[in-house]
Amino acid sequence: MTTAHRPPPFVDAYTLRRRPASEKLVDQGFRQLTVVLASIVAVVLLGIFLVVIDGSKEAIGKFGLNFLTTSAWDPVNDEYGALTAIYGTLVSSLLSLVIAVPLGLGTAILITEDILPRSVREGVGLMVELLAAIPSVVLGLWAIFVMEPAIRPVLQLFNTVLGWTPFFDTVPQGPGMAPAVLILVVMVLPIITAISRDALNQVPIELRQGAYGIGTTRWGAISSVILPAAVSAITGGVMLALGRAMGETMAVTMIIGNAFNFSFSLLAPGNTIAAMLANQFGEAAGIQVSALMYAALILMILTFAVNIFAKWVVNRLSLRY
Repeated sequence: MTTAHRPPPFVDAYTLRRRPASEKLVDQGFRQLTVVLASIVAVVLLGIFLVVIDGSKEAIGKFGLNFLTTSAWDPVNDEYGALTAIYGTLVSSLLSLVIAVPLGLGTAILITEDILPRSVREGVGLMVELLAAIPSVVLGLWAIFVMEPAIRPVLQLFNTVLGWTPFFDTVPQGPGMAPAVLILVVMVLPIITAISRDALNQVPIELRQGAYGIGTTRWGAISSVILPAAVSAITGGVMLALGRAMGETMAVTMIIGNAFNFSFSLLAPGNTIAAMLANQFGEAAGIQVSALMYAALILMILTFAVNIFAKWVVNRLSLRY
């Protein structure tokens, strides 16, 4: 085809019409407004970070990195260490994800796929949404009076069978790390389920039909096609749930035991950074305030590290799938 007979490029009506000055002004105003709002978020975040750093300077200068490796917390003698709280934060958050991810992902698959009748799937989805609406203090009370007494015989069985290991060598007598892990499972489960459900619903129908067209089974399509297509969004939801678990305060404070004696045992009372801040900040004075701000700075760094890692993982999975 010669150049003379080449058809003109397609131009839509929006490009051809002349935009009035008022419309351009609205676009510019909206652009500037979004920039201002985004800048406010960044400034607030930076301000919080600077305030925490400024408040923790005294403790950083006195305790240094020993604050991370010692568990002594003695306000009388001004000796402070956050090892117990750091260990409790990481262990409770990670173990809760180990339990909640299979449950949440399985629930999301149950809701999105035609495995059960529609009424049952809608009922399960409604219950998940209602679970997310329960206040954390109510979950804490439920954990104290219902969950912990109910699971204590099971925890005692773990102590009897696996008491030779350092992770189960404590006799369970009430609040402890294990009940805190389970209450965190209840709290992060709706997040993982909701985000996984939305990710699975966004998988193009052509992928599902193509998988069934080549003769694969339902579970083969789910495991080989649907889950890989949604894995980046699901991973982002899991990392969001991890951040929620690391920063959860009230329910964990009520059930973890708030002890400063370091122990590897999941059956012994423990502590987390968020619970420690909630318990002590109101009555702290002197260098104890700076020590608590130092612990808050550690929690912020851990949260930022989780978010950065989540962004990297999501980008890698998006490129792969």
